[in-house]
Amino acid sequence: MSLVRTSAVVAMTAFLAAVGSGPALAQDAATVRTAEQIRDGALGDNRALEFVTELTTRFGPRPAGSSSEQAAAEWAAGWMRENGFRNVRIESFPLIGWERGSDSGAIVGRFAQPLAVAALGHSPATPAGGIEAEVVRFTSLEALQAAPETAVRGRIVFIDLGQMQPMQDGSGYGPQTRVRGLGPAAAMAKGAVAYVMRSVGSDYDRLPHTGTTRYVNGEPTIPSFALAAADADQLSRLVGMDDEPIRLRLSSSARTYETTSQNVIGDIVGDERPEEIIVLGSHLDSWDQGTGAIDDAAGGAITLAAALELVEGGRRPARTVRVILYGSEEVAQPTDQTGDGGGVYVRGIGEAAVTNHIIAGESDFGADRIYALRLPAGAQGSAFQTAATQVLYPIGVLASGVPETSGGADVGPLAEAGVPVFRLAQDGTRYFDLHHTANDTLDKIDPEQLSQNVAAWAALIWLIADSEVTFRQTATE
Repeated sequence: MSLVRTSAVVAMTAFLAAVGSGPALAQDAATVRTAEQIRDGALGDNRALEFVTELTTRFGPRPAGSSSEQAAAEWAAGWMRENGFRNVRIESFPLIGWERGSDSGAIVGRFAQPLAVAALGHSPATPAGGIEAEVVRFTSLEALQAAPETAVRGRIVFIDLGQMQPMQDGSGYGPQTRVRGLGPAAAMAKGAVAYVMRSVGSDYDRLPHTGTTRYVNGEPTIPSFALAAADADQLSRLVGMDDEPIRLRLSSSARTYETTSQNVIGDIVGDERPEEIIVLGSHLDSWDQGTGAIDDAAGGAITLAAALELVEGGRRPARTVRVILYGSEEVAQPTDQTGDGGGVYVRGIGEAAVTNHIIAGESDFGADRIYALRLPAGAQGSAFQTAATQVLYPIGVLASGVPETSGGADVGPLAEAGVPVFRLAQDGTRYFDLHHTANDTLDKIDPEQLSQNVAAWAALIWLIADSEVTFRQTATE
């Protein structure tokens, strides 16, 4: 037994001796011991790797609303049934799908050279012959918003915010993705004919990162593209080094179409309080350039395998554990009546059923190791956090003093409806090297780190499911 593990066991023993098994602890010593057994067993379980391998191999990329996403949902529902999940169902909803077609970009004229570009999701096609125009460059969204219309009209707007820095918590993503979401609309408002931006990513591979744009009043904006980092650097140098205007030619044959997406839902039914539900979420759809292994087949594999760990050897949690593979996480939609699997789920169960949801969490940040546990507001410093830390510390997961409030894109609607949320924070240092690119493939998953994820999820969920802890009360105490 390692020194770290020995120290954790000693600390756990002292903790239990100090607080006993009364109401403040919210779970007894037997529950904690079982959680440790589940944790250790999960480290040797290959079901998560098997699931993500089959999903990405059988169906490849799974754009929201595509036939591959729909077929993957049917297969995943069958997988759940075969592995003992109950109440398995597919919840379909209308969606405006988006298909890339072909896309290309190039600098034309004196400095002619090709560019590695990817059309941004839900941006419209160019005319059949493409768009050719002069480039106007900005270094921020605010600079574009402040520019006079005369500087933009008839041109191609290029925003180069600079390279995203890799960070463990992924906090560099927000400022960058804001430019992707809002930039096309800001450019269109000033008369631009197209929009390009530096890819939202931390790598220098010559593989552009796609991602969705937003609609404006239910309508698409202008043809919009992401440039691979090296090509963004190249274009910025050219714009800055010569008095001659730089011109681009951009082409996209993207289209939208009416379709459906779906949530896939299955339960490990609790044997004492089955009406009390813990939601484990991820999303089944992906972008079209890779096979969606880290975003987010891995998340589904982690949560499904973790739920099955709870019932190994005939165990059964007191509360119901519900795994949801949400549809249509990746794309914007023109109206509230289409898309958004997380919102569809909440609207479908109704307000009364929401109150029976004890807590929700989602796995949607790849497959690298978990390093921290963030609990709902009010649980910091609680006896539950202490017990969870003792169970998770031996596999490298530490307690965080930062409360979790949003949950993530898919369980966010549950959080907005009042359901407490938690986060098992993963190491995102390399996540945005791969995110939304052709490099998001199965070989990028480290099996050992994937198993650590399953172990952390399974052990934590047992502590919650086999207890009477109520985070709604904790958050308001």
